[in-house]
Amino acid sequence: MKNNLLVILGPTAGGKTSVAAHWAHRNSGEIISADSRQVYRGMTIGTGKDYADYMVDGQPVLRHCIDIAEPGDHYNVYEYQKDFLRAYNDILIRGKTPVLCGGSGMYIEAAINGYRLIQAPMNEELRKELETKTDGELTVQLASLKTLHNSSDTDTRKRMVRAIEIAMYRAEHPQEDSNYPEMHPLLIGVKYDRESRRRRITQRLRQRLDEGMVEEAQSLLDQGLTSEQLEYYGLEYRFLAKYIARELNYTQMFEQLNTAIHQFAKRQMTWFRRMERNGATIWWLDGYMPMEEKLHTIDSKLKIQ
Repeated sequence: MKNNLLVILGPTAGGKTSVAAHWAHRNSGEIISADSRQVYRGMTIGTGKDYADYMVDGQPVLRHCIDIAEPGDHYNVYEYQKDFLRAYNDILIRGKTPVLCGGSGMYIEAAINGYRLIQAPMNEELRKELETKTDGELTVQLASLKTLHNSSDTDTRKRMVRAIEIAMYRAEHPQEDSNYPEMHPLLIGVKYDRESRRRRITQRLRQRLDEGMVEEAQSLLDQGLTSEQLEYYGLEYRFLAKYIARELNYTQMFEQLNTAIHQFAKRQMTWFRRMERNGATIWWLDGYMPMEEKLHTIDSKLKIQ
């Protein structure tokens, strides 16, 4: 079966963007970002957009799903799936090869698995009705509306109510479920050993701070974002907001942020391992492998449609 999508994934600071850009440059490809925070304009250093990685041999590689939302917006996976599909179809129509690249596991899976995502609005009348029911009754009602594959929808009462709300909206608006193209992706992972990954994360954090990451966060605040809004975007911006507000000194900010990024990379790898347990095949490349060898390995695995 021929592949109609190349996916380059991996934890943060693994060099996946460079690999994706080099392959795309040689094969008339265009990159679709799968990063939940790189969609925001003005959040460049903190989200690691690394624009320079998209320049190969002096030529820019076209990229999509980057800088498409304003700071302060609450962009979500539902919007991402629509934007991904728009970019994917556009790339194919122009005879190019789509390359999905990123480390946000949920966004990657939404793209390649075609999750049925519907932007269901809140239904206050329904919520009032559900307030009168016990947790057991809510579970029974939810089970009558959808198959409960796991416990995530029933972890809390709030989640059960929202899951029922979405399921009922979906049943009443079947026309909003679009026909999703059948994906045959080749999944390539790029990673370093644990100690090397930790070292690269710390080095990159120092580099980004030297490049003006604090000043970038201050600029976002100067544009009107509140500290609470900045903290919403997590990781770098959460700790930078606390540093700017003088809740942390520089050393505390660096050490706590460095630890948080290491933990984030570990969660990314946990997500990818779960994907493998659920049947996905990810061909892992050693980050230290020379670029030519990485590209040759990808070519040997890939069957372009």
